[in-house]
Amino acid sequence: QVQLVESGGGLVQPGGSLRLSCAASGFTFSRYAMSWYRQAPGKERELVADISSAGISRNVLDSVKGRFTISRDNAKNAVDLRMNSLKPEDTAVYYCNARGRESVLRPEYTYWGQGTQVTVSS
Repeated sequence: QVQLVESGGGLVQPGGSLRLSCAASGFTFSRYAMSWYRQAPGKERELVADISSAGISRNVLDSVKGRFTISRDNAKNAVDLRMNSLKPEDTAVYYCNARGRESVLRPEYTYWGQGTQVTVSS
């Protein structure tokens, strides 16, 4: 059974920091690219950051560059999103996403976590 379980969300003041974690199970984690998405009320879900299966390639949304960092630990089947200098506009539900395939002969799958709320407010 595939599971992506996010944790670390909460309420933080502007300028503060949070670290989101996503624990993965039920698939071969090291074969999947991992991403963090977010969705604010009334807005579409957007890609915040992604990291390749081996952790070599990383990308982040322009509006969070220099503030957010994505990392992964393939030995622990986990991916983190460190968020610094948080702004009210970062308020959203943050989702962990996995995309990949178990082998070259298998189809590509995409999995989602249940989301964790991040609220930036004074």
